Amino acid sequence: MILKLKKAFAIITGVLLFCNTCVIAAELKMIGNPGMSEIMTSIVPEFERNTGHRIRWNLGLFSKLKPVIDQGDFDVIVTTGEVAEYVVNQKAVIGDLVTVAQVGIGVAIKKGAPKSDISSVEAFKNTLLAAKSISYTSGSTAGKYLENLMQRLGIAEQMKPKTKLLGGGGQNPRAVAAGEVELGLSLISDIAPIQGVELLGPLPPEVQFLIAERAGVSTVTKEIEAASAFVKFLRSPLAQKAFRAQGLEPVN
Repeated sequence: MILKLKKAFAIITGVLLFCNTCVIAAELKMIGNPGMSEIMTSIVPEFERNTGHRIRWNLGLFSKLKPVIDQGDFDVIVTTGEVAEYVVNQKAVIGDLVTVAQVGIGVAIKKGAPKSDISSVEAFKNTLLAAKSISYTSGSTAGKYLENLMQRLGIAEQMKPKTKLLGGGGQNPRAVAAGEVELGLSLISDIAPIQGVELLGPLPPEVQFLIAERAGVSTVTKEIEAASAFVKFLRSPLAQKAFRAQGLEPVN
């Protein structure tokens, strides 16, 4: 009887020692901007295979994500602009956000369409004025910048009647592919994965606007280690390669 108890005790002790070295799989709630859809689809399975953790992502613009942030209903965030500023100001993330990539604004045209010149500010301005229709994302960081840019170029009034305001997540290049608009102004990363369109080019350097993709861990998450591991993974060579493939510029 004593021998059996000793064996049982040894087995239990071994299991406990083993479990102390185990990484318990977590399910992470990730929120982010719509442009992250293709990239997350590409890299999340690899992270899940390597770590055993699972990620459920919820992507949207500020209006959609604000209540989620206010409720603390997320573990990790990958975002830009207004949302990034909000989570930092609200102290909804631990410390500051980490830049994982950056992306500029480009112009999408239907595949095979004639290529207008946008290599200079004046050429870009003339191409916009000559276009039958354009679109960009209403309310996004890039959309607000483009709206101000039209004012700076002195063409805001001429562009209003032929501008279609859409949502994010590739809606602008999709509208181009469907023939709904002639030019889609969007983050280059939104243009890259859409079939039926091609990148006419980035905005001229003098008026280009680079947007940083930044990541951070929620202050109220119960999965700090797993969430931190995902943020670190976003700066790994594999993730950076995926960012580059979608038109974003990796960070060192």
